[in-house]
Amino acid sequence: MQMFIAGRWQDRDQKIDVINPFNGKVVDTVPRGSAADVDAALATLVEGARLMRAMSSADRCEILRSAARLLKDRTEDIARTITLEEGKILSESRMEVSRAAETLDVSAEEAKRIVGEMIPLDAAPGGAGKFGFTLRVPCGIVAAICPFNFPLNLVTHKVGPALAGGNAVLIKPAGNTPLTALKLVEVLLKAGLPPQAIACITGPGGELGKAICTDKRVRKISFTGSHSVGESICQMAGAKKVTMELGSNSPIIIMDDADLEKAAKLVASAGYSNAGQVCISAQRILTSRSLYGDFIDALKPKVEALTTGDPLDPATKMGPMIREADAERVQSWIKEAVAGGAKLVTGGQRTGTMHAPTILCDVDPKQRVSCEELFGPAVAVTPFTTFDEAIALANGTNYGLSASIFTQDIDRAMRFAREVDAGNLHINWGTQWRADLMPYGGLKDSGFGKEGPYYAIREMTEEKMVVIH
Repeated sequence: MQMFIAGRWQDRDQKIDVINPFNGKVVDTVPRGSAADVDAALATLVEGARLMRAMSSADRCEILRSAARLLKDRTEDIARTITLEEGKILSESRMEVSRAAETLDVSAEEAKRIVGEMIPLDAAPGGAGKFGFTLRVPCGIVAAICPFNFPLNLVTHKVGPALAGGNAVLIKPAGNTPLTALKLVEVLLKAGLPPQAIACITGPGGELGKAICTDKRVRKISFTGSHSVGESICQMAGAKKVTMELGSNSPIIIMDDADLEKAAKLVASAGYSNAGQVCISAQRILTSRSLYGDFIDALKPKVEALTTGDPLDPATKMGPMIREADAERVQSWIKEAVAGGAKLVTGGQRTGTMHAPTILCDVDPKQRVSCEELFGPAVAVTPFTTFDEAIALANGTNYGLSASIFTQDIDRAMRFAREVDAGNLHINWGTQWRADLMPYGGLKDSGFGKEGPYYAIREMTEEKMVVIH
């Protein structure tokens, strides 16, 4: 496929292969963009930002609604593209397309509800007879720097609110998964988006990222990815508005009164979908000693039932990891944990990019498989004795994106909600749940700012104060 810059589809002599992570075959090629392409794209997006700012909210709403309908019409084509370039099973890819259409639909609705507020100036000394109100106006150009693991829905979570708010958008898709984002651009253009208001540049993240983040024409950056890259972007961004959706190692607390069958079922789901390559994947399973063995016995057969293989095969329940180097890293962390005293309950094997669904128990919280972000198909089970200890273990990390608890005790549930440091807290469910309209974001090293169209639009618009004297 070609990339879309300066209002048209363009190719380059240098190409990048898009590789199927399951079989290593080339799915397609994309151009290798450069800093000069970023400059050309931004020159056109400046005009696109003026067009979007002048466009009525009703028209922006209709473009996004039309895009949502067109996306649904192309479900099979785009879902297959997601599976081929990212590796998740086809049923998960279809769900991602459905969610992305919903994200655009919600963005369309929110485009009609961008409002300011009346400020009671007469409540201030000297404010009698004065009238104040706020306006929200577009930022201008929003840069959407996107990850590989949800190459459609996480792009729409940036593009939908940006367009709803009256901005132009520059998309930098992940190097491994650019095709899906390019197909989204096709959909948006067909829906009536002015071509000057969108760009999608493919190529190396380092060169393109630096050109995007340091250019003063970019007012807002929305990034999803690792903490280390996010920190680098913040250093380059300077005074720009920035939203950071970063890493995690999400804990699940299994209390002594938990529904074991439900907990085991949801851990098996939250720990292994998309081969564990989800920022809110369940990673640290903190389990009461009183039912520690029973929980592992309940979890093991559910994890062993997760068949692996070709993600296009309907019988497959878990596909490959995105790169062999990532599968090697996961395997090395597991071996390191076992060497340090953890026990391998099931899994641990790897063939190429395919890593078996794995359970480790008796994991020391200081081991890397527990205290860092694994981002792979394994969970680390650690026992605790008291509720105080469980909360301390849950908070004993630099991350704070998602956490959950299984308990029938409302007092414990509410204490968990108050005291555990995470942006998303789930009671009697797994960590890997998100409604696309809810505020979504992390604490601590998991980032700052919120996604969810209503909340993202506030991040992608500026507030002006008006005083009538």
